[in-house]
This record gives sequence, C-alpha cells and structure tokens, in this order.
Amino acid sequence: MIRFLQPWWLLAVLPVLALAAFYVWRQLHRRDYAMRFTNVDLLRTVAPKGLGWRRHVPATAFLLCLLVLATALARPAMDRKEPLERATVMLAIDVSLSMQADDVRPNRLEAAQEAAKQFVGELPESYNLGLVSFAKAANVLVPPGKDRDAVTAAIDGLVLAEATATGEAVFTCLEAIRSVPADGAAGIPPARIVLLSDGFRTSGRSVEEAAAAAQAANVPVSTIAFGTDTGQVDIGGQLQRVPVDRLALAELAETTEGYFYEAASVSELKQVYQDMGSSIGFRTEPREVTQWYAGLALLLALCAGSLSLLWSSRML
Repeated sequence: MIRFLQPWWLLAVLPVLALAAFYVWRQLHRRDYAMRFTNVDLLRTVAPKGLGWRRHVPATAFLLCLLVLATALARPAMDRKEPLERATVMLAIDVSLSMQADDVRPNRLEAAQEAAKQFVGELPESYNLGLVSFAKAANVLVPPGKDRDAVTAAIDGLVLAEATATGEAVFTCLEAIRSVPADGAAGIPPARIVLLSDGFRTSGRSVEEAAAAAQAANVPVSTIAFGTDTGQVDIGGQLQRVPVDRLALAELAETTEGYFYEAASVSELKQVYQDMGSSIGFRTEPREVTQWYAGLALLLALCAGSLSLLWSSRML
C-alpha cells in the first residue's frame, strides 16, 4: 500500500490538473472554430491529412509525466515488515561465598564464569541475552539485548557476596524477560532461564514460589549445579562445608520443564537453546519509492517526446 511521507506536497498536483483541463478546453475550442468554416470540401483539399487521435498521445504522456513528478514530491513510500527476533535467554549466576569453594577447579565461580562465557559465544546472535547475578539479592547486570560484549564483561566482573537468593534470581529474570519489546507479537517472548549455582537458598522468596511463577509464565529454567558434597570454604576464619543442593535445583528444572545438569560443558549448554522456539515480531518501516516515480516520469517524458517527433517532427 502506497502512503506519502510529506502529503502536503500533493498540492503540486493541482497545477497539473489545471493544465490538463486547459488542454481539453483548448481542443474543444479548436473544434468549435473549425465548424465555423462552412466550405468543408474546400478545407479537405487545402489542409493536409491530420493526425487524428494520435495528436493527443504525446500531450497525454507529457501531462502524465508532470502528474507523476508532482506526486513524487510527496515522497511516496510502501510499508514493509522488518522481522525482529524475540527469543530471549537470561543467565543467572550465583555469586554467594560458597561459590569460592575449590572442589571444582579452579573454583566454583570461575568454572561458572568460564562455562557462561562459552555459552555466550555459542548462543545464536539473533537471540536476546541478559545477565543476572544473585547472592542476598538478585540484580540485572545486563538487560536482554544483542550486546554480547557487555554480557561477557559483566561475567568477568562478578564479585562474591553473602547469602543465596535462588528464588529471587528467577523472579528477577522473569521481570527482565517481560521488558523485551513486543514489536507486534503477542505476549512475552519465548525464553529460557539458565541458572548456574551451587544450590542452597538462604535468602528471599522460596525456590518453589519461583518455580510456580516460571511455570505460569511458560519459561523453562535450566539449572546447572557446580561443586561436590565435599566442598569447603573459609568464612570468617572458619572452614565450612558447602555441599551442592542438587535436589532443589533439579526440582526447579523439572517443575518448569527445563534441564538439570551437574557439570558445565558447551555440549550440555547447547541443549538449553537448541530446543528453543522462535517468535518473530514485526516492526513496520516505510520504504521510500520516490525513485520509482521518477523513473516512471522519465519514461513518460521519453514517450511524449519520441511520439511527437515521430508523428509531427516537433518536440511536443
């Protein structure tokens, strides 16, 4: 469908229509004048054979050329739909003090960081990607978007803190997913949450509440457990055991129809997004087609001049 970006320029059509009306009036006036000459037989003998209807063709083509040029001033455009990939992945990384245990080399946090960066490198560029870190609270470090460098830099800058708010991490990810622009599509985008943690929640809303919220939003949560049951950390000068809460992480994944892993590898992480659906939203963008109008006007002008020269040896 054609629309005009500067429709007020369509007023330029009025002079062209006026010229066309004058041409028609002039032709009718010439016919009236010819009828006053009563000796028609003598006129036929002295006047050369006329062009008939052909004499109007160059003029018509010329007027159409002017009409198209006048319309082109209004910058005609056609709406076209630009696809926008809305599939979204939120990474949630545990930065609680237990993540400094070295039962996973070099330690749990560094292993999680390395796995997360590999995952970022493997994720299709068309997907939105965001990052949340969580300890006593959950924070969006990078909102969902296409900027992979920002996510990688934020992963490298993770800092340990006290407590573990696993449930809050899921709720924060869901809020970030809802912030993705709709762009013509209905509802929230198809999304996955990838939660990297060593398990035990000590702060915030429960994992069960988070699982129910993710299930209601149809957002699977894939969980990856880091560490072993023999992990230990030095907190305040005291050595404390920090076993992995596999059960809570597994139940979170199962309830939301995600995946549960006990190790981080690129091949496992790929499964998180390989099954991901794709939702295409559309942004309507005007595509200017003024050049089409200019080309048509040029063609009409060439036709007008060529036919006039061919039939009357004159340029219009």
